Amino acid sequence: MSHTVGVRQAQKLKTRQALLDAALALLEHRSLGSLGLREVTRAVGVAPTAFYRHFDDTAALGVALVEETLGSLHGLIAAILAATGDSEERLERSVSVIAAHVAAQPGHFRFIAREQHGGVAPVRAAIADQLALFAEEVAAVLGAEPAGTGWSRQDLLMLGGLYVDHMVLTASALLEAGPAGEAEVVRVARRRLRLVTLGRQHWLDGPAR
Repeated sequence: MSHTVGVRQAQKLKTRQALLDAALALLEHRSLGSLGLREVTRAVGVAPTAFYRHFDDTAALGVALVEETLGSLHGLIAAILAATGDSEERLERSVSVIAAHVAAQPGHFRFIAREQHGGVAPVRAAIADQLALFAEEVAAVLGAEPAGTGWSRQDLLMLGGLYVDHMVLTASALLEAGPAGEAEVVRVARRRLRLVTLGRQHWLDGPAR
């Protein structure tokens, strides 16, 4: 019995992933709001009713795509920051990680770039929640460093948000530039991140806030 249950669960997960992959392919040049579930099930070769065994609607499918895209990055950027400190290595590795993920999953990041301000509210909210969580994770790492001494939680969250905004901006620029323009995007991204780092070093030098 347990073997049968395991096989069924594996098949269910396989079908769910196939629906996600098909949706992502269909969304290459269009928004989620224009996607119909029948298109997705037709692409996978399953009945429309099978869709509802995995997702309530296309918005729920979109939220799953957000989690699939950004979930893999959770803790990764923060771990790089924690491991490298304020150094050139931090700049290099942070930008390299973003570039590698965009190169490996261009469709996923194109979906995020399009839907971040798109018309499907649950997906917009899911993206915003994921990015806010990123900012929290980065702020926690930065606040634990000696350079974070004296920083308020509000300012640390602002700084974490700057790193996350930089990540999103870099990903979008990489998608727009394509392989031919990647080197220039990476160069500019490193310089921008260096500017944020320098600003951080002198943030507490100014008047009290």
